[in-house]
Amino acid sequence: MILEYFQMVDRIVALDRKAGTIRTSCQVPTQSPVFVGHFPGFPRLPGALMIETMAQTGGWLVLAQLKFAKMPFLTRVESAKLRRFVEPGETLDGAATLTHDGSGFAVIESVISTGGQKVASAEIRYVVGPFPNDTIRAAMVFKAREIGFPEDCLHAE
Repeated sequence: MILEYFQMVDRIVALDRKAGTIRTSCQVPTQSPVFVGHFPGFPRLPGALMIETMAQTGGWLVLAQLKFAKMPFLTRVESAKLRRFVEPGETLDGAATLTHDGSGFAVIESVISTGGQKVASAEIRYVVGPFPNDTIRAAMVFKAREIGFPEDCLHAE
């Protein structure tokens, strides 16, 4: 993770377009300016960044389903539950399942866990639309390759 740049997903562990599922790995850094203020002497990953981790995990799944023809934009977080603190150095395992895709939006159910213990869960909704420009799309494709995104999911048919 590079918290300051909101790059939460380090690696795609598994992706099954047919089943509409994804698993990711996210290593919480041991040092980050975020921890200086959250909280001094008691560093913890902010809850908003836990939600962002789930949203990005699901966003990669939506991108795979759409083969990068369109981009998901976070619009709503439902039923979010933060179950415990996340400490610097922990590895988060992300998982998401697509529950709706179509009509210009997508919905996923997402969970992050560490050491087999559920840390957070939420239903995440996205509006799906064109990439704002080719620069953003190219940057997303570059990042996808960097984190192990399957090549066959990068190009619309």
